[in-house]
Amino acid sequence: MCPPSRPTRSAKSRAATKITADTAEEATVEETTVKRTTRGRGAVKKEEVVEEKKVVVKKVAATKRKGKSQDDEDEDIENKDPVEEETKKPAPKKRKTKASAEEDAAPLAARTPVESMKRKLYIGAHVSSAGGVQNSITNAVHIGANAFAVFLKSQRKWVSPPLDPSAASSFHDLAKLHSYSVGDHVLPHGSYLVNLAQIDKAKADQAYANFVDDLQRCATLGIKLYNFHPGSTGGEPIEEACARIASQLNRAHKEPGTGQTVTVIENMCGSGNVIGSRFEELAMIIDGVEDKSRVGVCIDTCHAFAAGHDLRTPEAFAKTMQLFDEIVGLKYLKAFHLNDSKAPFGSHRDLHANIGTGFLGLRAFHNLMNYEPVQGLPMVLETPIEEKGSDGKMVENKQIWADEIKLLESLVGMDVESEEFKKIEEELQKRGASERAKIQEQVDKKAEKDAKKAEKDAAKAGKKGLAAAAKGTASISGFFKKKVVKEESEAEE
Repeated sequence: MCPPSRPTRSAKSRAATKITADTAEEATVEETTVKRTTRGRGAVKKEEVVEEKKVVVKKVAATKRKGKSQDDEDEDIENKDPVEEETKKPAPKKRKTKASAEEDAAPLAARTPVESMKRKLYIGAHVSSAGGVQNSITNAVHIGANAFAVFLKSQRKWVSPPLDPSAASSFHDLAKLHSYSVGDHVLPHGSYLVNLAQIDKAKADQAYANFVDDLQRCATLGIKLYNFHPGSTGGEPIEEACARIASQLNRAHKEPGTGQTVTVIENMCGSGNVIGSRFEELAMIIDGVEDKSRVGVCIDTCHAFAAGHDLRTPEAFAKTMQLFDEIVGLKYLKAFHLNDSKAPFGSHRDLHANIGTGFLGLRAFHNLMNYEPVQGLPMVLETPIEEKGSDGKMVENKQIWADEIKLLESLVGMDVESEEFKKIEEELQKRGASERAKIQEQVDKKAEKDAKKAEKDAAKAGKKGLAAAAKGTASISGFFKKKVVKEESEAEE
């Protein structure tokens, strides 16, 4: 009699892996061929060859993810001018402490079944792909995400190793295992270095090659949405810069191996020469794209607010979305980045804050979660998750994302006049009060400094104007004086 087999965990439970501050669990699906001996009637032994699949998990070092918090005074890397960024040396890596044992436990929150929601919301975060793109799936499961963003390669280097076929295969298997529709709800993010508006040919070709490589990776993975920053004018006219972006998109859409991936333009906060803070700029790019089925827009709530598009009240939110529809068109709305703002309205500063703690506030996100057109779209958190540990060092706390996903899902249908909503709103605003005050002070000081400079410039221009006017008056007076003398002299003659 054969001994009873030992109970094993299911492949699904093994694949629902976990992430710490500096380790990630790399999940791969391996196929093995084994021979099994069975007993038929009459105790006759039979051998059969069986194909087995198993999920193999091993720990690998984790790298930094997009959306990591910066010093509060620094702008988010997203709105740095790519023309300036490409000349910088990579920043030295920060040493991190290991997370607590609790963080090493399986899923921090269960995924909410979308079919059980009042609205079909697909909310997640920008997760790590350390150790292979397949790990983004397990990292999304870890925080209870129904959608997610990821870098398909290093966002800080021009050239990266090609996509590992085994990683791609594992990505497909794990996506199927965890029921992720990667074509609809995965939103890879492009490199910060890429500037499709670049006017220098050598640099433009470099950016284009990096961009197309990402589109080809998307097609291999079955991903249909690809988010990217429009780039920088480099000081050139905005119309010409938008035309260059559209031209590069037209080229990329015709490249072999890019499938039908939709290139999704992200709106920006309006700092310096960065393109995309005005809806008109997004419309100009789309207008120049030949295949309109392969272009769309991702609205970042923090960027929109900092650029001067208000979302805080139901009336302001409705007005902003109506404006977007009139200028760009809601049919091009493909995704959202969900971030509150540490900086005030129209400040043109991109400082991501946790949901409800910033100047946007919880009501803005209530407006968004109850907005009909967001159903079915991937909505991705890029909020800060670093906090000080007991030893004073910074560690990642992914529970923040897990909690924010559940908070956003709970806003659907919630009464804003209820005690529940008011209590949550008050608590979150209190939590972010010191950060808001600090950034507001910085913004006020800058505004005061800019006002004084403008006043001095105007005074200088005024003095020059008066001097020029006086000189002009003297010239006119001299002209007429000479004319009178000449006329008198001619009269005497």
